[in-house]
Amino acid sequence: MPRSVNSVASRARRKKVMKQAKGFFGRRKNVWTVSKNAVEKAMQYSYVGRKLKKRNFRSLWIQRINAGTRLHGLSYSEFIGKVNKSGIELNRKVLADLAMNHPEAFKAVVDKVK
Repeated sequence: MPRSVNSVASRARRKKVMKQAKGFFGRRKNVWTVSKNAVEKAMQYSYVGRKLKKRNFRSLWIQRINAGTRLHGLSYSEFIGKVNKSGIELNRKVLADLAMNHPEAFKAVVDKVK
């Protein structure tokens, strides 16, 4: 009896990877063995990148809050300590947005904390 290899599933699996490799340069886009490795590596990078994105945004928010609080005579660490102590439940994302786009509202928060 001949060996059955289920070529339909194999082809579908390869097509899926080749579709993900679309737009890659050189053989990475059209040679199965090369594109399989390229797509696998790309998936690793994208997984790590999703974690780094959170880290980078938190860092950006801290810089913006620090710049805003320095204008009112406080450092970032003093401000965050007083915010937590006063029970204001605004996260860094919201505070950074206030510092950037609504300075008068941010000044009100700083005055309340002081």
